[in-house]
Amino acid sequence: MVKRSIVVAGHKTSVSLEDAFWLALKDIARERGQSLRSLVAEIDAGRKGGNLSSAVRLHVLDHYRRRAGAIGAVRG
Repeated sequence: MVKRSIVVAGHKTSVSLEDAFWLALKDIARERGQSLRSLVAEIDAGRKGGNLSSAVRLHVLDHYRRRAGAIGAVRG
């Protein structure tokens, strides 16, 4: 578990994630052409409760599930 500080909506906050989630989050931000900070801010703004670390994990999971679904649709 890696805890990092990040500024979201003008406030410094800490996010604790496993290395695999940090790497995936950075990859998603790169694919979208945005900074890690802006992606985390977007996730924070859209979360429906729970803590930010959980919201980030769910976002990463959803990203790769959608990708797998698109690949499955092409193959199917």
